[in-house]
Amino acid sequence: MTDAALIEDLVAANRILYSQGIVDGFGHVSVRVPGRNDRFLLARSMAPGLVTAADIMEFDLTGEAVDGRGRTTYLERFIHSEIYLAYPEVLSVVHSHSPAVIPFGITDEPLRPVYHMSSFLAAGAPVFEIREGAGDGTDMLIRDRKLGAALARKVGNSAVVLMRGHGNVVVGATLPQAVSRAIYTEMNARIQSEALRLGSGRVNYLSAGEAAAISLTHDKTMSRAWELWKREVLAEMR
Repeated sequence: MTDAALIEDLVAANRILYSQGIVDGFGHVSVRVPGRNDRFLLARSMAPGLVTAADIMEFDLTGEAVDGRGRTTYLERFIHSEIYLAYPEVLSVVHSHSPAVIPFGITDEPLRPVYHMSSFLAAGAPVFEIREGAGDGTDMLIRDRKLGAALARKVGNSAVVLMRGHGNVVVGATLPQAVSRAIYTEMNARIQSEALRLGSGRVNYLSAGEAAAISLTHDKTMSRAWELWKREVLAEMR
């Protein structure tokens, strides 16, 4: 039996990502079931901003629903299942089409941390190129386990993987961490793009030492933003 509080948090995560402009009618967020490394929770296929507790489903690490009951599932659920399979330490995954991030997956400009809220980007944001494993005729969706595994291999030590011409994937050690990283990845992309325009390519990025020190602080204070975002979206649902 899955904890009702975890389901509430996952519902809130969907709503938060929508309210923050990270997802629209598309995109999804999942969380691993505590004590069950072989199970994760993900909504049925629907707009994230409309998700309720009744829409949350349980999946195994093949990407199949444990109790589907005829409900439609996200085509790209294999993003989640294959990352969970490859990285036991990952407890939450967000996939979005976060708009400001897209340019960094289709140009030679790497996404790098430019302000203190995005220190997690210091590990890099590799680009997943679907053509490398699937050729030139795909619809760019991660529709099966093979493509999901190829994407998962790109994660490594990074918190963010860019999907060329498609979107990005963010991982976290907790659901609030994954959600906040998705939000601050979008904010960083906006700021970095503006800085590149203003500075003609000369930008003063965070150093490795700064990023490491900031990350330690964020691990202790992350709940502040999460509780604010959660209260706002749950109030709207009542």
